[in-house]
Amino acid sequence: MSSLNHWLIVPILLPLFAGALLLFAHKLSKPVKRLFSSLACLALVPLALVLLNQAGDDQLRWYALGNWQAPFGIVLLLDRLSALMLLLTAVLASCALLYACRGDDERGANFHALFQFQLLGINGAFLTGDLFNLFVFFEILLISSYALLVHGHGAARIKAGMHYVVLNLLGSALFLLGVGTLYGLTGTLNMADLAHKVAAADGQTAPLIAAAGYLLLLVFALKAAILPLYFWLPRAYAAASAPVAALFAIMTKVGLYAIVRVFTLIFGAQAGHLSNFAHELLWWVAALTLAAGVFGALAARQLQVLLSYLVVVSVGTLLAGIALASADALAGALYYLVHSTLLAGGLFLLADLIVRQRGAAGGDLRQTHSLRQPLLLGGLFFVGAIAVAGLPPFSGFIGKLMLLRAVLEFGANQALLLWPIVLIGGLGLLIALSRAGSAIFWALPAEEQSQEVAAKADPLRLFSCCVLLSASVLLVLAAQPISAYMQATAAQLLNVPAYLALVPGGGA
Repeated sequence: MSSLNHWLIVPILLPLFAGALLLFAHKLSKPVKRLFSSLACLALVPLALVLLNQAGDDQLRWYALGNWQAPFGIVLLLDRLSALMLLLTAVLASCALLYACRGDDERGANFHALFQFQLLGINGAFLTGDLFNLFVFFEILLISSYALLVHGHGAARIKAGMHYVVLNLLGSALFLLGVGTLYGLTGTLNMADLAHKVAAADGQTAPLIAAAGYLLLLVFALKAAILPLYFWLPRAYAAASAPVAALFAIMTKVGLYAIVRVFTLIFGAQAGHLSNFAHELLWWVAALTLAAGVFGALAARQLQVLLSYLVVVSVGTLLAGIALASADALAGALYYLVHSTLLAGGLFLLADLIVRQRGAAGGDLRQTHSLRQPLLLGGLFFVGAIAVAGLPPFSGFIGKLMLLRAVLEFGANQALLLWPIVLIGGLGLLIALSRAGSAIFWALPAEEQSQEVAAKADPLRLFSCCVLLSASVLLVLAAQPISAYMQATAAQLLNVPAYLALVPGGGA
């Protein structure tokens, strides 16, 4: 392991200073702000690749701010998982921002500054090594998301935004309560040091530590949109503008990332009688979340709502892999995480392109209406639908196959539960997406059309959408090295002693 790797803090400093400059220089012309914001966002991609390459040697790297050593100072931690999440965020955000630069950023004030602050919060959450700063970065990304959600105004966005804000404020209060309880019981919030202290907890403090753990699980479940705390998501994501909804595809993954961190490190295999205490609950909640997402998709009557429920389905699938807590299951979940995040972002952008061409019909799946580019948009929708439903030869099939194979080692009971839900759920998604495609691309005869079809899709918007949707093909073509990286990432996550060695006395 190594310290003072200054590259670690750059993914936080870059959006921080970019957002601050855009906020103070808000009177700059739109082309200048778009260029500066885009360059700042695109710069995160090579930076994330550098960090991914560094993390590939399986060495844990940490950065002590102010040179205050763990467990007393603020620590940033880079491992394979955090590097992967940084790259995923950079790619998704770059495509969403390029899409927004074609006019969506003009719907309200300070869009680019808010976008950068959102990236600051997301990147910080993935890099932080202590729970209190996880709370701080959660608040930064949530405050930015509140403003981005209502960007462009409108009654639907304001109403969805109110529900989103109230629920997340409640979650923040519970987060602070859980963090305070852990600090009062252990005297530390450094995750590696917490893992050491939780493992040494006696019978008197263990129940209180478990209660604090359940509080954190409740908060992360709200952020990740896990049943029964997912009801805010379909309305919020459907009401948001397309680039904001695309960026929000990573937001639920922040909650899942926090669950992985806390329940593999702090409450991992080394935690004695507190080890994996919530995994049985996570397993059943995952199955129910997946099923609820499929039913929601089947009942959806708006394209954006349908896509929002696809996010819920992906959350349930990912949580199942996390709950199993084996190397193979975690590897399958991580592969599926990359697939589902990029595909969801691409589909939200594609939905906006479709709505723009449908005119008054918008995203209503109960109406048919012709498009200016039915073959192009229809082809993209077909690829996205097949991939997200988990059919071969696209990446969704590989991710689900890895997860279904991993569950076999846990016996017939888990397999008999997960296999039918995943397979029948995939069929349900295929039905929902097929119905949506029929409504959207089944054009009326020309004489029955009530209005002129809108102009062709903007090239930059189309490019951003295609980049994200093409990820499904790239994940298949590079399936062997990517799955190998995911296997190594899962093995590193389960190697808790390496993390314990980051703090004095933790490796003893």
